[in-house]
Amino acid sequence: MGWFTSFTGYLAPMFLILSPVFSYSDQAYSMHRTKSSAGFSLDIPLIMLAASFLRVFYYPGARFDKALLIQSFLMILIQLVLLKIALDHRPPPSSKGGEAAIPFARANDGGWEMPRPFNFWQWKSPKPYWQFILCLFIGLTVGELLLAPVPSIYPKYSSFIGYVGLAIEATLPLPQILSNARSQSCKGFRLSVLVSWLLGDAMKMFWFFTATSTIPVAFKICGIFQACCDSFLGIQYLMYGNGEDIEIKDHHVSEYSLTRVASGREKRSPITERKI
Repeated sequence: MGWFTSFTGYLAPMFLILSPVFSYSDQAYSMHRTKSSAGFSLDIPLIMLAASFLRVFYYPGARFDKALLIQSFLMILIQLVLLKIALDHRPPPSSKGGEAAIPFARANDGGWEMPRPFNFWQWKSPKPYWQFILCLFIGLTVGELLLAPVPSIYPKYSSFIGYVGLAIEATLPLPQILSNARSQSCKGFRLSVLVSWLLGDAMKMFWFFTATSTIPVAFKICGIFQACCDSFLGIQYLMYGNGEDIEIKDHHVSEYSLTRVASGREKRSPITERKI
């Protein structure tokens, strides 16, 4: 068992470091190839950028394993590229307004539908996205410079941003879980992504609890929560399937016709009912 633990101790950090590339390079390439980011949720770069920046600034106070720090830097780079591609290839606005005029209007189908204050992270112009990221980086830098010389406050501050960052990252599967539950389907959720998440969780959990290097408790708690969420996603995939056999067309004419048929009224479309 000792050789297996040693082998995993080398393999798991390498897998974690390269996991951002494994998980998101295909998504970035797909949007670049199709010249469209329709259906892609910008909440993914938001969650991962915020979590990764907080984790980077958590390192000076926690001094955790450097593999996790390198992964955070690589995740920031990948998510910045992903955000740039998504903003460059978002669907063009409609000249008549309406849903097509809203960036990523179909990105959160079946997900959270609550309005966001100040239309946060749903802006039409790319500029506010980069301004928010820059402000986040500047704010964390200022906090580090001001509080690092204060030993009575800095450890608590460092632990706080560490737990917040890891908690934010742990929420990544929740929008997908809610979307699957509402639609009773996993359509659009790639099995390869689920497999990579579950494999990463398994290796991460084993490494967290067997590593001889420093792994803070915050990583273990949030890692367990995320592993549970990813496992529940696997259960949903087994229950619902990928939904390829069911196609629901969201069209007002079709909806009107189906309503009339279901109510036992005339089985004619609104077009045939009009007199010419």
